[in-house]
Amino acid sequence: MIDPCTPVLVGVGQVADSVDDLDYRQWSSVDLATVAARRAVDDTAADYATVAASVEVVAGVRQFEISAPVPAPLGRSDNYPRSVARRMGIDPGHAVLEVVGGQGPQHLVTEFASAIAAGRLESVLLVGSDAISTERFYAGRADKPDFTEAIGGQLEDRGFGYESFLDENLIRHAAVSPPTQYGLLENARRARLGATPAEYRMRMAELFAPFTCVAAKNPLAGSQVVRSAAELATVTASNRMICDPYPRLLVARDLVNQGAAVVLMSVSKARELDVPQEKWVYLRGHCDLVEQPLLERVDLGGAPTATMAAREALRVAGIGLDDIAAFDLYSCFPIAVFNFCEGMDLPTDDPRGLTVTGGLPFFGGPGNNYSMHAIAEIVSRMRERPGDFGLVGANGGIMSKYSVGVYSTAPADWVPDRAPALQQAVSDLPSVDVRPRAEGAARIETYTARAESGTGVGLVIGRMVADDTRFLAAIDPESLGAVGDPIGQDIVVTAGENGNSAVMRN
Repeated sequence: MIDPCTPVLVGVGQVADSVDDLDYRQWSSVDLATVAARRAVDDTAADYATVAASVEVVAGVRQFEISAPVPAPLGRSDNYPRSVARRMGIDPGHAVLEVVGGQGPQHLVTEFASAIAAGRLESVLLVGSDAISTERFYAGRADKPDFTEAIGGQLEDRGFGYESFLDENLIRHAAVSPPTQYGLLENARRARLGATPAEYRMRMAELFAPFTCVAAKNPLAGSQVVRSAAELATVTASNRMICDPYPRLLVARDLVNQGAAVVLMSVSKARELDVPQEKWVYLRGHCDLVEQPLLERVDLGGAPTATMAAREALRVAGIGLDDIAAFDLYSCFPIAVFNFCEGMDLPTDDPRGLTVTGGLPFFGGPGNNYSMHAIAEIVSRMRERPGDFGLVGANGGIMSKYSVGVYSTAPADWVPDRAPALQQAVSDLPSVDVRPRAEGAARIETYTARAESGTGVGLVIGRMVADDTRFLAAIDPESLGAVGDPIGQDIVVTAGENGNSAVMRN
Protein backbone atom coordinates (compact mmCIF):
# COMPACT_ATOMS: atom_id res chain seq x y z
CA MET A 1 0.00 0.00 0.00
CA ILE A 2 1.47 3.34 -1.06
CA ASP A 3 1.84 6.02 1.61
CA PRO A 4 -0.94 8.56 0.89
CA CYS A 5 1.60 11.40 1.17
CA THR A 6 3.70 10.02 -1.68
CA PRO A 7 4.06 12.70 -4.40
CA VAL A 8 3.02 12.02 -7.99
CA LEU A 9 3.18 14.09 -11.14
CA VAL A 10 -0.36 14.06 -12.49
CA GLY A 11 -0.37 16.70 -15.25
CA VAL A 12 2.05 18.19 -17.75
CA GLY A 13 1.60 20.84 -20.43
CA GLN A 14 3.71 22.54 -23.10
CA VAL A 15 3.25 25.30 -25.64
CA ALA A 16 5.21 27.17 -28.34
CA ASP A 17 4.39 30.40 -30.19
CA SER A 18 6.74 30.95 -33.11
CA VAL A 19 7.05 34.38 -34.71
CA ASP A 20 7.38 32.54 -38.04
CA ASP A 21 4.00 30.82 -37.77
CA LEU A 22 0.93 32.15 -39.56
CA ASP A 23 -0.97 31.97 -36.26
CA TYR A 24 1.73 33.74 -34.20
CA ARG A 25 -0.16 35.06 -31.16
CA GLN A 26 2.34 37.53 -29.72
CA TRP A 27 2.08 35.85 -26.32
CA SER A 28 4.01 37.20 -23.35
CA SER A 29 5.91 34.98 -20.91
CA VAL A 30 2.86 35.06 -18.65
CA ASP A 31 0.57 34.08 -21.54
CA LEU A 32 2.81 31.16 -22.50
CA ALA A 33 3.01 29.91 -18.92
CA THR A 34 -0.76 30.22 -18.52
CA VAL A 35 -1.49 28.17 -21.63
CA ALA A 36 0.98 25.51 -20.50
CA ALA A 37 -0.52 25.49 -16.99
CA ARG A 38 -4.06 25.09 -18.32
CA ARG A 39 -2.89 22.21 -20.48
CA ALA A 40 -1.19 20.61 -17.47
CA VAL A 41 -4.41 20.83 -15.45
CA ASP A 42 -6.39 19.44 -18.40
CA ASP A 43 -3.84 16.63 -18.67
CA THR A 44 -4.83 15.30 -15.24
CA ALA A 45 -8.09 14.05 -16.85
CA ALA A 46 -9.92 15.18 -13.70
CA ASP A 47 -12.35 18.07 -13.26
CA TYR A 48 -10.45 21.20 -14.36
CA ALA A 49 -11.98 23.63 -11.86
CA THR A 50 -11.49 21.28 -8.93
CA VAL A 51 -7.86 20.52 -9.78
CA ALA A 52 -7.03 24.20 -10.35
CA ALA A 53 -8.71 25.23 -7.09
CA SER A 54 -6.68 22.62 -5.17
CA VAL A 55 -3.35 24.33 -5.96
CA GLU A 56 -1.75 25.57 -2.73
CA VAL A 57 1.54 26.81 -4.23
CA VAL A 58 2.34 28.18 -7.67
CA ALA A 59 6.09 28.26 -8.30
CA GLY A 60 7.62 29.97 -11.32
CA VAL A 61 10.94 29.45 -13.05
CA ARG A 62 12.60 32.86 -13.51
CA GLN A 63 12.38 33.88 -17.17
CA PHE A 64 15.24 35.70 -18.93
CA GLU A 65 13.48 39.08 -18.89
CA ILE A 66 13.73 39.10 -15.07
CA SER A 67 17.04 37.23 -14.71
CA ALA A 68 19.12 40.39 -14.39
CA PRO A 69 18.63 43.79 -12.73
CA VAL A 70 17.80 45.53 -16.02
CA PRO A 71 14.50 46.77 -17.52
CA ALA A 72 12.46 44.25 -19.51
CA PRO A 73 12.26 45.57 -23.11
CA LEU A 74 8.55 44.77 -23.43
CA GLY A 75 7.62 45.20 -19.80
CA ARG A 76 7.06 42.49 -17.20
CA SER A 77 4.78 41.30 -14.45
CA ASP A 78 5.73 42.31 -10.93
CA ASN A 79 4.58 38.86 -9.74
CA TYR A 80 5.00 36.28 -12.49
CA PRO A 81 3.52 33.26 -10.65
CA ARG A 82 0.48 35.19 -9.49
CA SER A 83 -0.08 36.65 -12.95
CA VAL A 84 -0.41 33.09 -14.20
CA ALA A 85 -2.65 32.13 -11.29
CA ARG A 86 -4.94 35.14 -11.85
CA ARG A 87 -5.42 34.22 -15.52
CA MET A 88 -6.37 30.74 -14.37
CA GLY A 89 -8.89 32.15 -11.90
CA ILE A 90 -7.13 30.80 -8.81
CA ASP A 91 -5.48 32.39 -5.77
CA PRO A 92 -2.98 29.96 -4.19
CA GLY A 93 -1.80 30.63 -0.65
CA HIS A 94 1.84 30.86 -1.66
CA ALA A 95 3.80 32.00 -4.74
CA VAL A 96 7.49 31.34 -5.42
CA LEU A 97 9.94 32.73 -7.99
CA GLU A 98 13.02 30.52 -8.37
CA VAL A 99 16.64 31.61 -8.79
CA VAL A 100 18.44 31.74 -12.14
CA GLY A 101 19.68 28.42 -13.54
CA GLY A 102 18.67 25.58 -15.81
CA GLN A 103 18.49 23.23 -12.85
CA GLY A 104 15.45 25.17 -11.64
CA PRO A 105 12.59 23.02 -13.02
CA GLN A 106 13.97 19.74 -11.72
CA HIS A 107 15.02 21.36 -8.45
CA LEU A 108 11.48 22.67 -7.94
CA VAL A 109 9.96 19.27 -8.69
CA THR A 110 12.24 17.65 -6.11
CA GLU A 111 11.73 20.41 -3.53
CA PHE A 112 7.96 20.39 -3.66
CA ALA A 113 7.70 16.62 -4.02
CA SER A 114 9.66 16.44 -0.76
CA ALA A 115 7.27 18.92 0.87
CA ILE A 116 4.31 16.83 -0.25
CA ALA A 117 5.97 13.66 1.07
CA ALA A 118 6.43 15.38 4.44
CA GLY A 119 2.72 16.21 4.59
CA ARG A 120 3.22 19.98 4.34
CA LEU A 121 1.48 20.33 0.97
CA GLU A 122 -0.97 18.40 -1.21
CA SER A 123 -1.12 20.18 -4.57
CA VAL A 124 1.47 22.33 -6.38
CA LEU A 125 1.66 23.96 -9.83
CA LEU A 126 5.08 24.60 -11.38
CA VAL A 127 5.32 26.92 -14.40
CA GLY A 128 8.00 28.38 -16.62
CA SER A 129 8.25 30.19 -19.94
CA ASP A 130 10.14 32.69 -22.04
CA ALA A 131 9.17 34.97 -24.92
CA ILE A 132 12.73 35.72 -26.03
CA SER A 133 11.88 35.49 -29.72
CA THR A 134 9.10 38.04 -29.39
CA GLU A 135 11.40 40.36 -27.45
CA ARG A 136 14.00 40.25 -30.23
CA PHE A 137 11.36 40.49 -32.96
CA TYR A 138 10.07 43.81 -31.61
CA ALA A 139 13.46 45.29 -30.68
CA GLY A 140 13.57 48.86 -31.94
CA ARG A 141 10.03 48.78 -33.35
CA ALA A 142 7.37 51.35 -32.54
CA ASP A 143 4.52 48.82 -32.53
CA LYS A 144 5.93 46.68 -29.73
CA PRO A 145 3.44 45.21 -27.24
CA ASP A 146 3.47 46.20 -23.57
CA PHE A 147 3.56 43.20 -21.24
CA THR A 148 3.64 45.26 -18.04
CA GLU A 149 1.43 43.87 -15.25
CA ALA A 150 1.00 45.18 -11.71
CA ILE A 151 -0.34 42.20 -9.77
CA GLY A 152 1.12 42.63 -6.31
CA GLY A 153 0.38 40.08 -3.61
CA GLN A 154 2.60 37.69 -1.70
CA LEU A 155 5.71 36.45 -3.50
CA GLU A 156 8.68 34.49 -2.23
CA ASP A 157 11.26 35.95 -4.60
CA ARG A 158 14.43 33.93 -4.14
CA GLY A 159 16.59 36.44 -6.00
CA PHE A 160 18.89 35.93 -8.95
CA GLY A 161 21.22 33.49 -7.21
CA TYR A 162 24.25 34.58 -9.22
CA GLU A 163 26.54 34.02 -6.27
CA SER A 164 26.61 30.31 -7.07
CA PHE A 165 28.36 30.85 -10.40
CA LEU A 166 29.59 34.46 -10.69
CA ASP A 167 32.08 36.42 -8.61
CA GLU A 168 33.84 39.78 -8.79
CA ASN A 169 36.90 38.27 -10.51
CA LEU A 170 34.84 36.78 -13.36
CA ILE A 171 32.84 39.97 -13.76
CA ARG A 172 35.93 42.20 -13.84
CA HIS A 173 37.39 40.12 -16.67
CA ALA A 174 34.08 40.05 -18.61
CA ALA A 175 33.88 36.27 -18.21
CA VAL A 176 30.14 36.39 -17.64
CA SER A 177 28.39 35.22 -20.82
CA PRO A 178 27.65 31.48 -20.97
CA PRO A 179 29.46 30.96 -24.32
CA THR A 180 32.59 32.60 -22.89
CA GLN A 181 32.60 30.58 -19.71
CA TYR A 182 31.66 27.31 -21.37
CA GLY A 183 34.22 27.96 -24.11
CA LEU A 184 36.92 28.04 -21.43
CA LEU A 185 35.69 24.75 -19.99
CA GLU A 186 35.23 23.08 -23.38
CA ASN A 187 38.77 23.92 -24.49
CA ALA A 188 40.12 22.66 -21.17
CA ARG A 189 38.38 19.34 -21.78
CA ARG A 190 39.76 19.21 -25.33
CA ALA A 191 43.28 19.69 -23.97
CA ARG A 192 42.80 16.90 -21.42
CA LEU A 193 41.74 14.56 -24.22
CA GLY A 194 44.64 15.60 -26.46
CA ALA A 195 42.37 16.48 -29.40
CA THR A 196 43.08 19.17 -31.96
CA PRO A 197 40.53 21.99 -32.35
CA ALA A 198 39.27 20.47 -35.62
CA GLU A 199 38.99 16.97 -34.14
CA TYR A 200 37.12 18.23 -31.12
CA ARG A 201 34.70 20.32 -33.14
CA MET A 202 33.75 17.20 -35.07
CA ARG A 203 33.25 15.29 -31.82
CA MET A 204 30.88 17.99 -30.61
CA ALA A 205 29.02 17.85 -33.92
CA GLU A 206 28.80 14.05 -33.81
CA LEU A 207 27.34 14.30 -30.31
CA PHE A 208 24.60 16.72 -31.38
CA ALA A 209 23.70 15.42 -34.85
CA PRO A 210 21.29 12.78 -33.41
CA PHE A 211 19.61 15.51 -31.37
CA THR A 212 18.53 17.20 -34.61
CA CYS A 213 16.68 14.02 -35.62
CA VAL A 214 14.64 14.16 -32.39
CA ALA A 215 13.92 17.88 -32.79
CA ALA A 216 12.81 17.36 -36.38
CA LYS A 217 9.93 15.19 -35.10
CA ASN A 218 8.93 17.53 -32.27
CA PRO A 219 6.20 20.01 -33.29
CA LEU A 220 7.25 22.36 -30.47
CA ALA A 221 10.90 22.49 -31.52
CA GLY A 222 12.45 25.76 -32.62
CA SER A 223 14.39 24.04 -35.42
CA GLN A 224 12.85 21.01 -37.11
CA VAL A 225 15.76 20.32 -39.44
CA VAL A 226 17.87 17.16 -39.55
CA ARG A 227 21.54 18.10 -39.79
CA SER A 228 24.65 15.98 -40.29
CA ALA A 229 27.72 16.20 -38.09
CA ALA A 230 29.64 17.70 -41.01
CA GLU A 231 27.03 20.44 -41.36
CA LEU A 232 27.09 21.24 -37.66
CA ALA A 233 30.89 21.38 -37.62
CA THR A 234 31.38 23.50 -40.75
CA VAL A 235 31.66 27.24 -40.17
CA THR A 236 29.59 29.19 -42.70
CA ALA A 237 27.78 32.51 -42.84
CA SER A 238 24.72 30.86 -41.28
CA ASN A 239 26.80 28.82 -38.82
CA ARG A 240 29.23 31.52 -37.74
CA MET A 241 31.61 31.18 -34.82
CA ILE A 242 29.99 32.46 -31.64
CA CYS A 243 32.84 31.87 -29.26
CA ASP A 244 35.76 29.48 -29.61
CA PRO A 245 35.17 26.53 -29.97
CA TYR A 246 31.47 26.95 -30.83
CA PRO A 247 29.76 27.53 -34.16
CA ARG A 248 26.22 28.83 -33.74
CA LEU A 249 24.53 25.46 -34.27
CA LEU A 250 26.38 23.89 -31.33
CA VAL A 251 25.00 26.22 -28.64
CA ALA A 252 21.59 26.67 -27.03
CA ARG A 253 18.94 28.27 -29.26
CA ASP A 254 17.43 31.07 -27.18
CA LEU A 255 15.24 32.61 -29.91
CA VAL A 256 12.10 30.74 -28.93
CA ASN A 257 8.74 31.42 -27.31
CA GLN A 258 7.98 28.36 -25.19
CA GLY A 259 6.30 27.42 -21.94
CA ALA A 260 5.82 24.29 -19.85
CA ALA A 261 4.09 23.38 -16.61
CA VAL A 262 3.71 20.47 -14.18
CA VAL A 263 1.04 19.59 -11.60
CA LEU A 264 2.24 17.72 -8.50
CA MET A 265 -0.06 16.11 -5.92
CA SER A 266 -0.02 13.67 -3.07
CA VAL A 267 -1.46 10.24 -3.78
CA SER A 268 -4.30 11.00 -1.37
CA LYS A 269 -5.17 14.26 -3.14
CA ALA A 270 -4.97 12.59 -6.56
CA ARG A 271 -7.41 9.95 -5.34
CA GLU A 272 -9.71 12.55 -3.79
CA LEU A 273 -9.86 14.48 -7.08
CA ASP A 274 -10.35 11.32 -9.18
CA VAL A 275 -7.14 11.68 -11.17
CA PRO A 276 -6.87 8.35 -13.05
CA GLN A 277 -3.93 6.23 -11.87
CA GLU A 278 -2.68 5.86 -15.43
CA LYS A 279 -1.80 9.58 -15.17
CA TRP A 280 0.37 9.13 -12.08
CA VAL A 281 4.14 9.28 -12.52
CA TYR A 282 6.40 8.96 -9.49
CA LEU A 283 9.63 10.84 -8.86
CA ARG A 284 11.47 7.65 -7.98
CA GLY A 285 14.95 9.18 -7.72
CA HIS A 286 16.29 12.66 -7.12
CA CYS A 287 19.33 14.67 -6.06
CA ASP A 288 20.51 18.30 -6.29
CA LEU A 289 24.15 19.34 -5.88
CA VAL A 290 26.23 22.51 -6.26
CA GLU A 291 29.69 22.39 -7.86
CA GLN A 292 32.86 24.11 -6.66
CA PRO A 293 33.40 27.70 -7.93
CA LEU A 294 34.57 27.61 -11.54
CA LEU A 295 38.16 28.78 -11.08
CA GLU A 296 38.76 26.54 -8.06
CA ARG A 297 38.04 23.27 -9.86
CA VAL A 298 41.07 21.04 -10.33
CA ASP A 299 39.75 19.88 -13.71
CA LEU A 300 38.24 22.80 -15.60
CA GLY A 301 36.93 20.36 -18.19
CA GLY A 302 34.69 18.44 -15.83
CA ALA A 303 32.19 18.74 -12.98
CA PRO A 304 31.82 15.65 -10.75
CA THR A 305 28.56 16.82 -9.17
CA ALA A 306 26.59 15.72 -12.26
CA THR A 307 27.85 12.17 -11.78
CA MET A 308 27.37 12.27 -8.01
CA ALA A 309 23.80 13.53 -8.37
CA ALA A 310 22.95 10.94 -11.03
CA ARG A 311 24.35 8.05 -9.03
CA GLU A 312 22.48 9.16 -5.94
CA ALA A 313 19.21 9.54 -7.87
CA LEU A 314 19.63 6.02 -9.27
CA ARG A 315 20.41 4.68 -5.77
CA VAL A 316 17.27 6.32 -4.39
CA ALA A 317 15.27 4.78 -7.23
CA GLY A 318 16.81 1.37 -6.56
CA ILE A 319 17.92 0.89 -10.16
CA GLY A 320 21.02 1.14 -12.34
CA LEU A 321 21.81 3.15 -15.45
CA ASP A 322 20.99 0.12 -17.62
CA ASP A 323 17.41 0.28 -16.32
CA ILE A 324 16.82 3.75 -17.78
CA ALA A 325 14.69 3.62 -20.93
CA ALA A 326 14.87 7.32 -21.85
CA PHE A 327 17.25 10.17 -21.05
CA ASP A 328 17.14 13.91 -21.38
CA LEU A 329 20.52 15.46 -20.61
CA TYR A 330 20.83 19.23 -20.46
CA SER A 331 22.62 20.28 -23.63
CA CYS A 332 23.22 24.04 -23.53
CA PHE A 333 26.76 23.29 -24.73
CA PRO A 334 28.35 19.96 -25.65
CA ILE A 335 30.49 19.74 -22.51
CA ALA A 336 27.39 19.51 -20.30
CA VAL A 337 26.44 16.28 -22.09
CA PHE A 338 30.00 14.99 -22.41
CA ASN A 339 30.53 15.53 -18.68
CA PHE A 340 27.51 13.42 -17.72
CA CYS A 341 28.32 10.65 -20.17
CA GLU A 342 31.98 10.53 -19.22
CA GLY A 343 31.23 10.32 -15.51
CA MET A 344 28.52 7.68 -15.92
CA ASP A 345 30.31 5.58 -18.58
CA LEU A 346 27.36 6.24 -20.87
CA PRO A 347 28.30 6.06 -24.57
CA THR A 348 27.46 9.28 -26.38
CA ASP A 349 25.96 7.16 -29.17
CA ASP A 350 23.85 5.05 -26.79
CA PRO A 351 20.91 3.65 -28.77
CA ARG A 352 18.45 4.94 -26.17
CA GLY A 353 19.38 8.50 -27.15
CA LEU A 354 20.34 11.39 -24.91
CA THR A 355 17.34 13.69 -25.43
CA VAL A 356 13.57 13.35 -25.72
CA THR A 357 12.97 16.93 -26.87
CA GLY A 358 15.76 17.59 -29.37
CA GLY A 359 17.99 19.45 -26.92
CA LEU A 360 18.62 23.12 -26.27
CA PRO A 361 20.36 23.91 -29.60
CA PHE A 362 17.49 22.49 -31.69
CA PHE A 363 14.33 22.15 -29.56
CA GLY A 364 15.23 25.46 -27.97
CA GLY A 365 16.70 26.83 -24.78
CA PRO A 366 13.80 28.82 -23.30
CA GLY A 367 15.74 30.66 -20.60
CA ASN A 368 15.94 28.69 -17.38
CA ASN A 369 12.89 26.55 -18.15
CA TYR A 370 14.17 24.03 -20.71
CA SER A 371 14.08 21.06 -18.33
CA MET A 372 10.39 21.61 -17.57
CA HIS A 373 9.86 20.56 -21.18
CA ALA A 374 12.17 17.58 -20.67
CA ILE A 375 10.18 16.54 -17.60
CA ALA A 376 6.90 16.89 -19.50
CA GLU A 377 8.23 14.70 -22.33
CA ILE A 378 9.63 12.08 -19.94
CA VAL A 379 6.34 11.95 -18.01
CA SER A 380 4.44 11.39 -21.26
CA ARG A 381 6.83 8.61 -22.32
CA MET A 382 6.63 6.88 -18.96
CA ARG A 383 2.85 6.81 -19.21
CA GLU A 384 3.18 5.18 -22.63
CA ARG A 385 5.62 2.61 -21.24
CA PRO A 386 4.32 1.66 -17.79
CA GLY A 387 7.04 0.39 -15.47
CA ASP A 388 9.93 1.91 -17.45
CA PHE A 389 12.23 4.57 -16.01
CA GLY A 390 13.24 7.93 -17.47
CA LEU A 391 16.03 10.25 -16.32
CA VAL A 392 16.23 14.04 -16.56
CA GLY A 393 19.59 15.72 -15.96
CA ALA A 394 19.28 19.49 -15.46
CA ASN A 395 22.35 21.74 -15.46
CA GLY A 396 22.56 25.28 -14.11
CA GLY A 397 25.13 28.05 -14.14
CA ILE A 398 28.52 27.12 -15.57
CA MET A 399 28.21 23.43 -14.76
CA SER A 400 27.64 24.92 -11.30
CA LYS A 401 24.45 23.16 -10.23
CA TYR A 402 23.05 19.80 -11.25
CA SER A 403 19.62 18.34 -10.51
CA VAL A 404 18.57 14.82 -11.48
CA GLY A 405 15.13 13.24 -11.51
CA VAL A 406 14.22 9.62 -12.21
CA TYR A 407 10.60 9.05 -13.24
CA SER A 408 8.37 5.99 -13.54
CA THR A 409 4.78 4.83 -13.26
CA ALA A 410 6.09 2.01 -11.05
CA PRO A 411 4.80 2.93 -7.58
CA ALA A 412 7.04 3.29 -4.55
CA ASP A 413 7.01 5.32 -1.35
CA TRP A 414 9.10 8.49 -1.21
CA VAL A 415 12.76 7.92 -0.36
CA PRO A 416 14.88 10.88 0.83
CA ASP A 417 18.25 11.43 -0.84
CA ARG A 418 21.63 12.10 0.79
CA ALA A 419 22.29 15.45 -0.88
CA PRO A 420 23.53 17.21 2.31
CA ALA A 421 26.23 14.59 2.93
CA LEU A 422 27.19 14.56 -0.74
CA GLN A 423 27.38 18.36 -0.77
CA GLN A 424 29.85 18.19 2.10
CA ALA A 425 31.88 15.73 0.06
CA VAL A 426 31.97 18.29 -2.77
CA SER A 427 33.21 20.93 -0.32
CA ASP A 428 35.98 18.56 0.76
CA LEU A 429 37.30 18.00 -2.77
CA PRO A 430 40.77 19.37 -3.61
CA SER A 431 40.76 22.88 -5.07
CA VAL A 432 43.11 25.28 -6.84
CA ASP A 433 44.29 28.56 -5.34
CA VAL A 434 43.10 31.53 -7.41
CA ARG A 435 44.99 34.82 -7.75
CA PRO A 436 42.71 37.76 -8.67
CA ARG A 437 45.77 39.93 -9.48
CA ALA A 438 48.58 38.24 -11.38
CA GLU A 439 52.07 39.45 -12.38
CA GLY A 440 54.85 37.54 -14.11
CA ALA A 441 55.61 34.46 -16.16
CA ALA A 442 52.76 32.03 -16.72
CA ARG A 443 51.32 29.48 -19.11
CA ILE A 444 47.88 29.12 -20.71
CA GLU A 445 45.69 26.44 -19.14
CA THR A 446 42.66 27.18 -21.33
CA TYR A 447 41.31 29.99 -23.48
CA THR A 448 38.47 31.30 -25.58
CA ALA A 449 37.91 34.09 -28.07
CA ARG A 450 34.55 35.59 -28.93
CA ALA A 451 33.21 37.84 -31.65
CA GLU A 452 31.90 41.13 -30.33
CA SER A 453 30.65 43.93 -32.59
CA GLY A 454 33.07 42.93 -35.31
CA THR A 455 36.08 42.81 -32.99
CA GLY A 456 37.64 39.87 -31.24
CA VAL A 457 37.93 39.50 -27.48
CA GLY A 458 40.29 36.92 -26.01
CA LEU A 459 40.39 35.43 -22.53
CA VAL A 460 42.73 32.95 -20.88
CA ILE A 461 42.85 31.01 -17.67
CA GLY A 462 46.48 30.55 -16.77
CA ARG A 463 48.86 29.19 -14.16
CA MET A 464 51.69 31.18 -12.66
CA VAL A 465 55.11 29.62 -13.20
CA ALA A 466 56.24 30.67 -9.71
CA ASP A 467 53.57 28.94 -7.62
CA ASP A 468 51.02 27.31 -9.99
CA THR A 469 48.20 29.56 -8.79
CA ARG A 470 45.42 30.16 -11.29
CA PHE A 471 44.27 33.48 -12.77
CA LEU A 472 42.09 35.07 -15.45
CA ALA A 473 43.45 37.50 -18.01
CA ALA A 474 42.41 39.27 -21.20
CA ILE A 475 44.54 38.65 -24.29
CA ASP A 476 44.65 39.75 -27.91
CA PRO A 477 42.72 37.06 -29.83
CA GLU A 478 44.97 37.46 -32.85
CA SER A 479 47.93 36.35 -30.76
CA LEU A 480 45.95 33.25 -29.75
CA GLY A 481 45.33 32.43 -33.40
CA ALA A 482 48.98 32.91 -34.34
CA VAL A 483 50.30 30.01 -32.25
CA GLY A 484 48.15 27.09 -33.42
CA ASP A 485 46.88 25.56 -30.19
CA PRO A 486 47.32 28.18 -27.44
CA ILE A 487 47.00 25.72 -24.55
CA GLY A 488 50.33 25.26 -22.78
CA GLN A 489 51.87 28.34 -24.42
CA ASP A 490 54.06 30.67 -22.34
CA ILE A 491 52.68 34.12 -21.53
CA VAL A 492 53.48 37.12 -19.36
CA VAL A 493 50.62 38.49 -17.27
CA THR A 494 50.23 41.98 -15.86
CA ALA A 495 47.72 43.22 -13.28
CA GLY A 496 45.87 46.44 -14.02
CA GLU A 497 43.02 48.50 -12.57
CA ASN A 498 40.47 46.75 -14.78
CA GLY A 499 41.86 43.25 -14.42
CA ASN A 500 44.76 41.15 -15.65
CA SER A 501 46.09 41.21 -19.21
CA ALA A 502 48.45 38.78 -20.89
CA VAL A 503 50.76 38.72 -23.89
CA MET A 504 52.53 35.85 -25.57
CA ARG A 505 56.07 35.33 -24.30
CA ASN A 506 58.78 35.75 -26.96
